[in-house]
Amino acid sequence: MSYEDVIFEVEAGIGIITLDRPETLNAFTGAMGRSLGRAYRECDANDEIRAVVLTGRGKAFCAGADVSAGADTFVAPEGVEFSAAGVDPPAWEVRKPVIAAVNGHAVGIGLTLALQCDLRFMAREGKYGVLQVRRGVMPDAYSNWTLPRIIGLSRAADLLLTGRKFQGDEAYELGVASRVMPADEVLPRALEVARELAEQTAPLSVGVTKRLLWQSSQLSAAEVGRVETELHEHLMPMDDAREGPLAFLERRTPEWTGRISRDWPENWPQDKEKK
Repeated sequence: MSYEDVIFEVEAGIGIITLDRPETLNAFTGAMGRSLGRAYRECDANDEIRAVVLTGRGKAFCAGADVSAGADTFVAPEGVEFSAAGVDPPAWEVRKPVIAAVNGHAVGIGLTLALQCDLRFMAREGKYGVLQVRRGVMPDAYSNWTLPRIIGLSRAADLLLTGRKFQGDEAYELGVASRVMPADEVLPRALEVARELAEQTAPLSVGVTKRLLWQSSQLSAAEVGRVETELHEHLMPMDDAREGPLAFLERRTPEWTGRISRDWPENWPQDKEKK
């Protein structure tokens, strides 16, 4: 596959996606969004990829939309069906953990794309904000859904309605950042956690847990309990459910054999008729 404005590499079971327009602080383009979507699809389909890290090249993660077109920046292109999603699929649909290594400034769609990820490691020095209401448009990339889920309605309203900027320590206090650290530590720490995920966690177990976690707010407690039971019934007969305890007792790295491409539940439990 070809990737424009994005570098995609696979190292030791980790898919590393790097936004690659450093001369513009990785300002977002349509080509970048399409390339990011292709990379996400490859990460989801490739069983050799066990975790994903999304970062930016240079001193910024992503400085938002490319505004070089001036007044025409937010004009929908003619003859093309418009979507405010930014990327298809979003990161939460990738059945592997996706860590946003936010190595510097992330504003506008730069931040809303990071909100789609499972974990966000953010630079203390970075400037962040969902600024779209200050640019005559509105928050995008599902941020009206992701941000309230992450930090609650009141705090989300503070950020989405004012379009104000904030820095790393406040990002952590608000709950936007999973962890905050100096900029030069962000990517190494994200890769360290990704490696631990790749080695120590069963891929199918992580995949179904992630899918249910993102869907849980749409379900009742009883429905979550039902789905958890059905997924346990799917996982417990598999070799990984025996390998995990044995590896722990023998003090060794597990050798997982389950594969998302082969062993994923044929009918996702939530889609079945309620019992």
